[in-house]
Amino acid sequence: EGEAISDVAAFYDRPFAKSLCHAWSAGPCALYPEILLGIRPLSDGWKEWACSPIEGISSVTSEVNTMYGTIRIDLNQTQLRVSVPDGTTMKLMNKSYEGGLHCIPRSVLISPELTTQWSKKYRSWHYHEKHVIPPNPIIAGHEGIQMTDVPTVFQLPGDETFYMSFIGFDGTGYQSFIAESSDLVQWTKFRLAMGYGEEGLFDHGGVVLGAYHYESYHIDAPRVLKKANDDKFLSLYGAYEKKNTYEPDPGYQGLASSSDGMNWKREKDESILSIHGPGEVSDWEKHSIYQPWLVEHDGVYYNFYNAKQMPEWIEQIGIAKSQCLYEWERHNDNPILSVSRDGFDTQFCSDAKVFWDDVEKHWVMFFYGVGRGAAHIMIAFSRDLIHWERDTTPLYQAGGNPSGLDRKYAHKVSLVYNPRNETLYMFYCAVGDEGRGIGLITSKPL
Repeated sequence: EGEAISDVAAFYDRPFAKSLCHAWSAGPCALYPEILLGIRPLSDGWKEWACSPIEGISSVTSEVNTMYGTIRIDLNQTQLRVSVPDGTTMKLMNKSYEGGLHCIPRSVLISPELTTQWSKKYRSWHYHEKHVIPPNPIIAGHEGIQMTDVPTVFQLPGDETFYMSFIGFDGTGYQSFIAESSDLVQWTKFRLAMGYGEEGLFDHGGVVLGAYHYESYHIDAPRVLKKANDDKFLSLYGAYEKKNTYEPDPGYQGLASSSDGMNWKREKDESILSIHGPGEVSDWEKHSIYQPWLVEHDGVYYNFYNAKQMPEWIEQIGIAKSQCLYEWERHNDNPILSVSRDGFDTQFCSDAKVFWDDVEKHWVMFFYGVGRGAAHIMIAFSRDLIHWERDTTPLYQAGGNPSGLDRKYAHKVSLVYNPRNETLYMFYCAVGDEGRGIGLITSKPL
């Protein structure tokens, strides 16, 4: 009473610096879109923005006004309907959605909170302090191997022995070798599994076995090779045409077969996937194709592969599908897992290894990211093999092994469950103080 309006509106000794029009009750309305639907800008003016609905809400509708138009979102029990304004891009579960109306099935959505929850059981495992396969194993007739890489564990029907294929690089190129073990730690009896192809063929410069056709892809199932109708084991493999250099572009993929699981040969003389085909080759994969990973599900074969885009040298993961393993068709919405904007996989997300978790009822992808100056073991999840959500925090960062074994790179895993001690074994390429060899991380101390 008796105050002038200029006194009432003064704030911090500034006349008319205070607003008396506070819409406090409207504050939660501004927060709801971000809290419930994860709607937030990724660039100035909402040119690029994210959407990631939280778990546990049955339905919600929201609108957000931007300089490009209104974002409209309707989440119900069956789908997520999003109107993306022209000139903007929505990021949802690693995919980009341009202007227009998009309908995404509710059943494929996975929130960042769920990835954090699901990844917990793969964390805080125990490092083995030494390589289980050294960089320079002694293999008769193949002296001069300088580094080993790409471990993949398997078993044969009716045989309790564990086998591991891996590649050895001798300065000329990659060849695939096999070792065996009774306890998954001590590996012996190294021998060649598949060597260089004939001159003029796509695998003349090197072969990388490992994308085996298993009887089961359950995460805790034995990694037993499955025989085809013609009594052969089959595997996809990575390949190089040129020799005398390390991973010369462009890479290829082939199909290999074996009658005993030990000795492998090219099953098809033509490459099954490369920068030359089949089908349309998109920009993200035009410079090189790398190692495959095979999954059989509901009568369909899925080939998870990573490819290179230059000049940025970005590697990302796509899939191809097949009904028979001999002929493949690229997925029309690749890549299915792209590099992130800011994190541990800004340059590479590569080398997918995919398994089914029958307890949680979802697919698990182990892959490696390159970012922040190193390579790290990472994880992503999916309900349908197509839509993936990653955990942005690596499972195991480079330098995590106290021995320094993986000080530079921790990547390219092979996961197998040992029922004898109820332990999961994660083999990986560990590059550090002792060179490039095969390291081991286990879910229980050995």
